[in-house]
This record gives sequence, structure tokens and C-alpha cells, in this order.
Amino acid sequence: MSITIDFDGPLFDGRAERAMQAAADDAREDIAEYAETHALTLMGFAFRHPTGYYESRVTTTRVSGEVSLVHDQGVIYGPWLEGVGSRNSPVTRFPGYWHWKRTKGAVAARGPQIAEQAVRRHLPEMGG
Repeated sequence: MSITIDFDGPLFDGRAERAMQAAADDAREDIAEYAETHALTLMGFAFRHPTGYYESRVTTTRVSGEVSLVHDQGVIYGPWLEGVGSRNSPVTRFPGYWHWKRTKGAVAARGPQIAEQAVRRHLPEMGG
């Protein structure tokens, strides 16, 4: 007696692994896009006298395969606008806009949902 077992499908031919990597990449990109849009939206609502320069410096950079960074490219007055600079004191009375801190909280709250949507888009490729 002999038994022949054929292993076939996305799990065995590498399609599932590629789909999982694509889902992870999409999730990272989607979350970074949400963060950038959220920060710029907050700036649009909050900035009293916007020149457009600071907003134009906000960008997303892929730091590694797993990490994207949304940042202001090191604009010198960025910490002051955020409210964490050395010049944010009771003397200047400018507390900052806290756009990055609020964006971080929004991403923490909405990030898992965004990632789940990215995974769901790739489930058919994974055989699910």
C-alpha cells in the first residue's frame, strides 16, 4: 500500500507568504498616508497665519522595510509649533498646536483598523 500526498495551494507555493508581505507593506503605507493627511488637516485648521512652507515640508520617508516616518524634515521652528520647543514658555504664552501629538494618538486608535483593511484586501491571495 502506498499513499501519495500532494501539497498544493498558496501556503505551499509561496503565494501566501508574498501576499502577507504585500499586506504588511500596504498597511504600513496606508497608516503613514493617514498620519500625514491627519497632521496636515490639523495644521490647516489650527495655524493662524500659515505661509504654506511648514506644511510643504511634511513628508513620509520609508526608514526600513517595516517603518515609515512622517516628519517635517527638521524645520527649525517645528518644535515651537508643536509646543515642545525651548521657546514655548509662559513668557511667550504660545503653547503650541500639538498637531504631531494628536496625530500620534489618532494613528494609535485607527491604525489597527487601517491594517486590518489592508490584510482583508490580500486575503484572497492567501487562500482565505
